[in-house]
Amino acid sequence: MNVVDISAEVREAKSRFGIVGNAPALVAAVQRALRVAPIDLSVLITGESGTGKEFFPQIIHAYGARKHSKYIAVNCGAIPEGTIDSELFGHEKGAFTGAIATRKGYFEEADGGTIFLDEVAELPLTTQARLLRVLESGEFIKVGSSTVQKTNIRIVAATNVDMMKAIQSGKFREDLYYRLSTVHITVPPLRDRGGDIRLLARKFASDFAERYHTPAISFDENSSVVLSHYPWPGNVRQLKNIVEQIALFEAGNTVTPEMLRPYLPEAATSFTPAVSIDGSHSYAAERELLFNMLFRMRNEIDTLRATIETMESGIPRDIRPFDATDPVEEPPHSLVRYAPLSRLYPESHVTQDIMPDSSTDPGMTLEDTERETIRRALERNEGRRKATAAELNISERTLYRKIKEFGLE
Repeated sequence: MNVVDISAEVREAKSRFGIVGNAPALVAAVQRALRVAPIDLSVLITGESGTGKEFFPQIIHAYGARKHSKYIAVNCGAIPEGTIDSELFGHEKGAFTGAIATRKGYFEEADGGTIFLDEVAELPLTTQARLLRVLESGEFIKVGSSTVQKTNIRIVAATNVDMMKAIQSGKFREDLYYRLSTVHITVPPLRDRGGDIRLLARKFASDFAERYHTPAISFDENSSVVLSHYPWPGNVRQLKNIVEQIALFEAGNTVTPEMLRPYLPEAATSFTPAVSIDGSHSYAAERELLFNMLFRMRNEIDTLRATIETMESGIPRDIRPFDATDPVEEPPHSLVRYAPLSRLYPESHVTQDIMPDSSTDPGMTLEDTERETIRRALERNEGRRKATAAELNISERTLYRKIKEFGLE
């Protein structure tokens, strides 16, 4: 979907609330919020933590009939279980220790307006029963009171929890779930938003430079590809955090993949590339990433082969490698048979149809790919072996051994 395909109303809402991106799933979520805004229905917003779910109840309130009334956002997960009922429904003087005066709750304060219940799945079951009554009849009772009060509010809730699992495990009421989710809006994770990642990175970098009066950073094409390949488990919130770190420590520089990687947690660097929304694509950069991935895979295989060969060398004679001609009978439980690793990882693995460059031989083996990856990395780093080893994410000792093995001195 291109920007020209987005309605003027959606563009206006995105601009008003600072929503950046043109991914179809994101645009669809904004359109859904705008469509339901004038209709006084309960809405449940779901999505992973850090995706920006908090913008959607604001859109619903601002474009609805209650826009001139109060909007109150409540983080249900941040309020202790012992005081959550008091916070939401209020309490009478003397209802509990510390209740020195009668207090209005959020449902009373927001009467006529909208209340946003973030992390609604964290509500205790007793509070869920009280909330269900508000949704069904608009009635509630303050803590320590016996008087039924009425409220006229619209409830929008959000959660990053799998609600079906929460219901099955008895942590969330099924009847409340269906009351809350009259309309359901799903906010997509950042890893599924393709080209939005680059747009957001540029925006966060520009905002940081403007706010703190520092020289702006920029991202080269290869670093933009790295950003698109990263899984972003913390979504937009994590991207903003990392870009601001880079903007501080690399002020005024053009960010390259080598500069970028130290800021990305290594535990989550393996990811299938996101699809580009704007149609742009860098096959050269993607090919380099595939070379590096295959190279690391080959090193892991070599390590595993060496480990198993070491294990096999110490196996007693009565515990021998498995042979296809052996009888089919089950071996004694005290015996362990090892299949030769060569059967699991043949030397003739071929990397066909994964690199679109016509100059790449589709019959290259993993060994050829490994040699080519090292050669190119050495060229990029002008023969500096320490920098080459760092780029390939291997030790210098391993790199020296590979250079000698492949005759790349």
